[in-house]
Amino acid sequence: MTQWRKWGRDEAREWIAVPQESSDKYTRGVLGIVTGSELYPGAAVLGVEAASRTGVGMIRYLGAPRPSEHVLQRRPEVVTAPGRVQAWLIGSGMDASSRPQDDAHRLRTAVRDGTPVVVDAGALDLATRASGPVVITPHYRELAAVLAAAADDDSDAVTADDIAADPGAWAARAAESLGVTVLLKGHTTYVAAPDGPRLSVTAGPSWLATAGSGDVLGGVLGALVATHAREVDEDGHDALAALAATAAWVHGRAGERASRGGPIVALDIAGCLPDVVRDLVQGGDDPIP
Repeated sequence: MTQWRKWGRDEAREWIAVPQESSDKYTRGVLGIVTGSELYPGAAVLGVEAASRTGVGMIRYLGAPRPSEHVLQRRPEVVTAPGRVQAWLIGSGMDASSRPQDDAHRLRTAVRDGTPVVVDAGALDLATRASGPVVITPHYRELAAVLAAAADDDSDAVTADDIAADPGAWAARAAESLGVTVLLKGHTTYVAAPDGPRLSVTAGPSWLATAGSGDVLGGVLGALVATHAREVDEDGHDALAALAATAAWVHGRAGERASRGGPIVALDIAGCLPDVVRDLVQGGDDPIP
């Protein structure tokens, strides 16, 4: 039976990078982002907003014209020129079944870069093609589709209901079969690395189940991976699993602060991220206001 380690505040605190006096925007981590589309530009805005509020030094957003325009209107400090990055966040707000050629080129460039990649939604079909370490962030239906695509025949197919009935076991199985770290989203988030850690995170209210919440989580994780590129290079999937669990905890805690018992939207979650990160690094109790 798989033993799951619960991940909470004390564990998450160890995976927040605090800038030093000698830090600059490059040493604090550069995150490349290929998300959003002409149909779903908001996903790009949410991921960029979340990453920028989690503590990354610089963001390079390389997307389609419409989401690029929205991103720059919201966050004018984002760079839209290509260049070196420490990690990628790709796929949020994209549709693999109707991928424009330009988006396909951007995604292929990212997965061939050799740097760590956070893969979400519309890029999950590319997860096993990446030349660097990968963490995927599916929900139940998306993981079922990924596993179905990887199955040898129809008899190996799994449904979303199967995964919902035993999410931890399926997260672990997917990590082993795909060779990637899996963050399986849900009320309890399960994080599994191939031949590595098995972590569970229970944080955040049910109000987190709202449109765009997963895009925010992707931005948080992308920022954390970019700021810990050295640790990922040294420890591989062990570090990716710890970062994924930390992202889930930070995201859930931001949801609690934003909600205070009531409904929220995705930007509310992103807006509370700096307070959650501050309280983590200062060692406070992080009270709900």
